[in-house]
Amino acid sequence: MIEFESVAKTYRGGAVAVADFSLTIPSHRTVVLVGSSGSGKTTLLRMVNRMVDPTSGHVLIDDEDVRDANPVRLRRSIGYVLQTGGLLPHRTVADNVATVRVLNGESRRKARAGAAELLERVGLDPSLGSRYPAQLSGGQQQRVGVARALATDPNILLMDEPFGAVDPIVRRELQDELLRLQAELGKTILFVTHDIEEAFRLGDEVVVLKEGGRIAQRGTPERILAEPADEFVRDFIGSDRADVQLEVRSVGGRNVVVDPDGRPVGVLGTERREGS
Repeated sequence: MIEFESVAKTYRGGAVAVADFSLTIPSHRTVVLVGSSGSGKTTLLRMVNRMVDPTSGHVLIDDEDVRDANPVRLRRSIGYVLQTGGLLPHRTVADNVATVRVLNGESRRKARAGAAELLERVGLDPSLGSRYPAQLSGGQQQRVGVARALATDPNILLMDEPFGAVDPIVRRELQDELLRLQAELGKTILFVTHDIEEAFRLGDEVVVLKEGGRIAQRGTPERILAEPADEFVRDFIGSDRADVQLEVRSVGGRNVVVDPDGRPVGVLGTERREGS
């Protein structure tokens, strides 16, 4: 469990990134912080692994203040996935995935063997382990980033806009992969995005942030969509989106959902995906 207790962050010059933020993230759940630039979402994420220390307040993991932890050991115990993948360009894919295990004292051979298993787990052919990051597509690099984050089997995964730099089709595939992995592994995930569609798709709970880390609304995707707290939330999730009346039409034997202008917005499935 991760707890933010009245945390604030003010940078030099008086810029306030986070004013006063409190939130509890339950174990084995995915909580998404969503907001535009200046909402403090990445600052909050980086407080968990002490990449950023709060000016005031406390961040706790299982009731232990992270300020009391050795920052290097703390970071090695938490999975961290960046938007750019953050891979070391001069190391092979296998060595990138194995890095933290080796730093923790595991033999290079054993760590590389574990890397091959992890590549397969995130949907990549283990043979890609001999390549370098520049030889991979953007989507493949992000999968390697997830594999590396899982290398030490951490309880917590921090994900900072991890799918923001890939095209929409690959982004959807990566989202599916994360949902599958979470169904299998049950990690505690704190996910940051500016995309409300992604937040609704991935989050067990979504926290909509205003400027300075102020919580505009928190709740399940269904609750936020059905009952926006105020005009700010209503605008953020899409102008009057909660009031749009959709229609289902049968096309080629499938149920297609269309908006009032007749534009398709999705297809109703007949089966629930495992973990959804």
